[in-house]
Amino acid sequence: MERRLIECVPNFSEGRDQAKVQAILSAMRAMPEACVLDLHTDADHNRSVITLVGPAEAVLDAVLAGIGKAVELIDLNLHRGVHPRIGAADVVPFVPLAGMSLQDCAAVAHEAGERIWRHFGVPVYFYGAAARRRDRAELAAVRRGQFEGLREQVLRDPERRPDVGGPGLHPTAGAVAVGARDFLIAYNVNLAGDDLEAARQIARSVRESSGGFRHVRAMGVRLGSRGMVQVSMNLMDFRSIPLEALYEKIREEAARHGLPIAGSEIVGLIPLAAYEKAPAFFERCENFCRGLILEERLAELELKKCW
Repeated sequence: MERRLIECVPNFSEGRDQAKVQAILSAMRAMPEACVLDLHTDADHNRSVITLVGPAEAVLDAVLAGIGKAVELIDLNLHRGVHPRIGAADVVPFVPLAGMSLQDCAAVAHEAGERIWRHFGVPVYFYGAAARRRDRAELAAVRRGQFEGLREQVLRDPERRPDVGGPGLHPTAGAVAVGARDFLIAYNVNLAGDDLEAARQIARSVRESSGGFRHVRAMGVRLGSRGMVQVSMNLMDFRSIPLEALYEKIREEAARHGLPIAGSEIVGLIPLAAYEKAPAFFERCENFCRGLILEERLAELELKKCW
């Protein structure tokens, strides 16, 4: 019988207090059959990205355990970071792997949303392939205004209210965006300088919404702890993006602003097909290793007979 596996990549709004991050991670690891493959934390973004895989029900149980711990530990009223967020458990995407379709993952997302509200009292927005409204398919539309703005908007504008629960946000944990999507690659380029406006202009030059590369989402942010700025990107369809051309465009625009590239990084894991398409692009990343290729990690789990 073919395995039925999914990936989930929950993003939590904590990247500075490692005790809290480890508590969330431990809650997820306590669930049998779901395997945590990767943890990426960033203090400037004040965010942690966890990758786990397994059978759908096992992954769902593990993610709910992590969300419950995040609701307990994270107070967004005290949270500061450069990354947009609406929730303690901010984004929870489900991705089809073996024997699962995008529609199957949307169904898992909908079940997750109902259980998040029922168990933790945190309202939920659905996005991506799980969106119940066309205007919420894009994550940026859901997160518009962030926690501080959204908690006011939901009380006066019915169009901004959650899909499940509410209408008000949770007082400390906000709301969760739960979705279903195909693979995306989170990719950042760091620039050796502190010119935030330049980073924002470079981001505008490459992102799709400003006339740049199709399937590229980008923003410019300041990395205060490192004394530099960053072009932070989501590559929504790596098959359709000319990856080396994207890097060269960023390099050219950065040079025009007098900002040398200080390095690049991958957040989370990448599919083997992406690496095979542009190995030099990924090997250039300062944190690249073969362990960041999803299929290689899955092969390790097979050897360990995790399922």
